[in-house]
Amino acid sequence: MSDQIQFIVEKLNQEPFRKNYNLITFDSLESVQLLQLLSDVLGEIDPKHAVDIREELPEQTAKRMLSLLGILKYKPPGSVSDVSAFRQGLITGSKPVIHPLLHWLLQRTSELKKRAYLARFLVKLEVPAEFLQDDTVADNNKQYEETMEAFKNLHKECEQLKTSGLSTAEIRRDISAMEEEKDQLIKRTERLKKRVETVQNHQQMLEIARQLRLEREREESLAQQKQEQKNQLFHAEQRLQRARFQLKEMHHAVVDSKPESLMKKLEEEINFNSYLVSEKMPREIESKKNSIYFLQKVAAEPAMSQSDLDVLEIKINEVNAEINQLIEKRMMKYEPTDNKFFMYRQQASIVSRKKEAKAEELQAAKEEMSSTEREMLEKTNQARELGGSEVLKGDELKHYVNKLRSKNTFYKKKRQEIAEITAECGVLQRTEELLQQRHEALQQQLQAIEDKKGISGYSYTQEELERVSAVKSETDEMKGRTLENMSDMVKKLNAVVAEKKASLAPVIKELRQLRQKSQEVKSLLEECVQEESNYHYINCMKRNLAVQLERAKEEMKAYVTPDPRGKRKTIREQYTQMIVEHENLGKKLREKQKVVRESHGPNMKQMKMWQDFEQLMKCKKECFLKQQQETAIGQVIQEEGKDRLVL
Repeated sequence: MSDQIQFIVEKLNQEPFRKNYNLITFDSLESVQLLQLLSDVLGEIDPKHAVDIREELPEQTAKRMLSLLGILKYKPPGSVSDVSAFRQGLITGSKPVIHPLLHWLLQRTSELKKRAYLARFLVKLEVPAEFLQDDTVADNNKQYEETMEAFKNLHKECEQLKTSGLSTAEIRRDISAMEEEKDQLIKRTERLKKRVETVQNHQQMLEIARQLRLEREREESLAQQKQEQKNQLFHAEQRLQRARFQLKEMHHAVVDSKPESLMKKLEEEINFNSYLVSEKMPREIESKKNSIYFLQKVAAEPAMSQSDLDVLEIKINEVNAEINQLIEKRMMKYEPTDNKFFMYRQQASIVSRKKEAKAEELQAAKEEMSSTEREMLEKTNQARELGGSEVLKGDELKHYVNKLRSKNTFYKKKRQEIAEITAECGVLQRTEELLQQRHEALQQQLQAIEDKKGISGYSYTQEELERVSAVKSETDEMKGRTLENMSDMVKKLNAVVAEKKASLAPVIKELRQLRQKSQEVKSLLEECVQEESNYHYINCMKRNLAVQLERAKEEMKAYVTPDPRGKRKTIREQYTQMIVEHENLGKKLREKQKVVRESHGPNMKQMKMWQDFEQLMKCKKECFLKQQQETAIGQVIQEEGKDRLVL
């Protein structure tokens, strides 16, 4: 208990309460202060409960707190499990009731805040069935339920986004990295522009390059359209092949079978399908409906904590144990006369289970057979795309084998030539290494002779001059080739652009026609949607007018009917009665207001007189108390004087 109080004091001394309590001051709080403290904690969880309990009655305070505790799913401890005792303790501010409640609330404040927030939108308002007969009320209730479901979905998405791991810091880092990449790309583009501006006719070349890029993009889009059409054609061929295969199978089945066998197969298939429709599927649908009902019921309830789940699991285990005990008792009390029925029931259940298992096996086998057929068709189409349309047989197979043998002989011959070339390459590499070593030795000898003669570096200088002259000649030749290549490239680009324009002209023409047709189809679809919307609007108006007409007929019927027992109040009479009632109420309120106005001045004067009288009595009280104090002091002084005289 002391640990519990210490935890409560620590939490209350922190934000947002900041109470500055210690164990002694908290334990010395009175019942009213404890209730106000509990109300403050509940107000932190739900701002609607941040009220001063002195401004409301104790019953209202208890009712308000109990309603919020019910939403938060608080369960009192074992010592106050009785609801009436807990309610009485909550009204009186009993410490055995308030302390555990504060401990429970302060332990899970954030979780309870979320639960209280969700309860404002997810606690469903129950509308009586008789009110739902009205169309307006029913529509509003349906809209209310749809809005609640939309709120659930939005809240789930919000929680997923919060737990997805994305943070503003990461997004800012990504944005800064992308901005740096953008600056680098801009700088690179500027450098390339400056480099291109030095070339002659760069504007013309850029325009040609842009046209080439556009044509390539158009070519890619057309290639994509072509590929899509090829895929559609491929799927259509697959469907055709599947249909042909099914037709072929049906022909074989018709040729190879007799009417009796066909009738037997049809009867078996009909029996199997009727079993699926009448027995298996209804059970599965019913089980799915039950699952959906329970899932919707669970989803409609507020969020549950781990402690709530543990309590439910304990209850489930207890119920399962009770069920098992009841089954055992029933088996023990089973009378011998019912053994035959029990045996028959057991046999019937075994047969039904076997029937269900066989039906599932048959359905799985059918699905496997259909998947195998689809796979066989795909393999056939793949083989047709790779090598041919049909499997080779007879002389064609022999010719194909001979062709493979000749290709194998040619492959072996080429592989032998590659081996000879590889061996010769190895010999040449060794020769190159030997010549390189001899060259290095001669270079060393030449260097020694140059050093001896006093002309060191002559050979290196000569080689450098020859190398520079060779590089210069190559550079000049490369410049000439570059200019020729650029002019050739421009010519080729012009030719390619012209060729692409010529090849794409009919396609573009056809595409324009298709675009016009597409625009027409879109306009027709929009017109259809508009007409459908008008139809629905007119239909709704018609229904509203029918309802109003029906109400008018009932009103006329109420006016016309002579039978006073069957006659009910008309809408006019109801509204007239309401107007009379409100007029009477207004008249009473005006009279009351008049009385209040007339008595306001005397009442205020009387209140002022009572205030003055109260002030006068306070002054008299103070004078009386002061006089008593002075009398007491005088008596003390007289007694001291008498004592001195006696001495």
